[in-house]
Amino acid sequence: MTNVKNSMASCCISELSFQSLCMLSPAEKLTTGRPSEGPDGSPPSVATTLHITHGVVTDVAGGPTDLFGGRAVPGKPLVDLLDEAEKFGFLPGGTAASINTALAARQSKQLLSLADGRSIMVATEFAAADDMTLHFVDVSFAVQMTLSQQRDVLTGLPNRVELLRRLNEHLASPASLPQTAVLYVDLDRFKMVNDTLGHPIGDALLKLVVERMQRLLAPKDVLARLGGDEFVILQAEGEQPHAAEVLASRIIEIVGRTYLLQGHSVQVGASVGIALAATDGKTPEELIKNADLALFKAKSAGRGTFRFFTDAMDREIQERRALEIDLRRAIIMQELSLVYQPQFEIDGNKLVGFESLVRWSTSERGSVSPAQFIPLAEETGIIDQLGEWVLRTACKEAARWPEPLTVSVNLSPVQFKSPKLVSIIVGALSSAGLPPSRLDLEITEGALIENTETVLLMLNQIKAMGIKVSIDDFGTGYSSLSYLQKFPFDKIKIDQSFIRSLETNADSAAIVRAVTALGKSLGMMTIAEGVETESQLELIARDGCAQVQGYLTGRPLAADAAAELISTRT
Repeated sequence: MTNVKNSMASCCISELSFQSLCMLSPAEKLTTGRPSEGPDGSPPSVATTLHITHGVVTDVAGGPTDLFGGRAVPGKPLVDLLDEAEKFGFLPGGTAASINTALAARQSKQLLSLADGRSIMVATEFAAADDMTLHFVDVSFAVQMTLSQQRDVLTGLPNRVELLRRLNEHLASPASLPQTAVLYVDLDRFKMVNDTLGHPIGDALLKLVVERMQRLLAPKDVLARLGGDEFVILQAEGEQPHAAEVLASRIIEIVGRTYLLQGHSVQVGASVGIALAATDGKTPEELIKNADLALFKAKSAGRGTFRFFTDAMDREIQERRALEIDLRRAIIMQELSLVYQPQFEIDGNKLVGFESLVRWSTSERGSVSPAQFIPLAEETGIIDQLGEWVLRTACKEAARWPEPLTVSVNLSPVQFKSPKLVSIIVGALSSAGLPPSRLDLEITEGALIENTETVLLMLNQIKAMGIKVSIDDFGTGYSSLSYLQKFPFDKIKIDQSFIRSLETNADSAAIVRAVTALGKSLGMMTIAEGVETESQLELIARDGCAQVQGYLTGRPLAADAAAELISTRT
């Protein structure tokens, strides 16, 4: 620990301590031996001040602690004083030689660590060739403050500041670059542990994860915590890129093993992004940024994997940022629009409502696919603003339709993280003058995976107002049956992936039959989406599906075209 303190703290505190002493008058230095208070608000710090002429002590000022046990007296050679202090245990072994070497080289600062844990700065003023003043300054408080600023409180790992310092030092040697990699590690499903089991267990889990990762590191490697469940590893030596690939694979494997915490069996995963010092960045900041970009791609690929940084990733992130800026502007400038896809009862081909779908078209980009900008809106938080606009616009348009036609609006799982969601829905209905019974909110199973109880509470509030709630893309998520049991949905939307292969895949046909039967037994309406052929329509009708939506019965329409369709069908 002594070496760690010396290397981490001396460069940060020595100048401060020495300058604070130099601001004192000679009288203050020799009569009080210390400033009244350190610049950081710490307790009195000067332990002993010695004035040396021709190698002999000529003046002594003792602070609150005498480092030399009363042996520092005028007339004693400094060499003898230091030897005695070592001999009687007042100073650690090797101190005399270290100080003498520093003085011979006319070094003004030197940091010592005592056996009792204190840190002592030897600050020297050279008046002439054989005339000097030595201040032995207790800088323990400053050392601890410095360490706390460089270390993560929970894990004791280096934080971002210390990681950047270590990286700077390491990258200063060009010979090290071909052997160096930066790995950005992010835990998968950690938030779920915090949300379900509480932060104390989450903190304990982080410590165990750190222990496992540290066992995989070489002596010169550095593991740092940037915050939350994000870590960065400086892999200092290895045959790259193979060494980084091996380390990333081992991290994913060992972090993914089960943890036992306070009677709970807990499992998380890890995703890793890798940047190579030889090719992927010249500065610590650039390497960390590029490793983070690679991490983003790893998570996008399904998590529990790793990716190396490529130049294409940087181009992609620049394009993504540009798209984000354009999307924010599009919302403000009202460049978005809604189209409405009709929904029909199969029995009687009666128009029952429309699903609202957002569209974005620009002169520069042309038509931007919802599959491109909706995930971006969810990742950046724009979805709250976008979702509110869609809700208000759809309700306003539906209020022009005759009763009992309904409008379906899709809600993103991200929107359920906002405590304002219910009030936003109420506001949209109120401002449009649309009865709650004519609004159908569609959610995916993804909305129920995290914070299930909170989401169910919000859904119950929504349903209590008379608003219909449908589960969208049914059968493509997880635990579908348990969700149907927990919440009485009004409608089940059979995902178009099953409809698309209905005629060629026996499993898809069986799933459609089962979902339709399940809906009937639970008193829920079923609607098939993505119906494009007459044979598909015949099959779902035979299975008892109640409603249909797709290109066969009607493509998405602009508001005016939807109004025209309504006028011909009602």
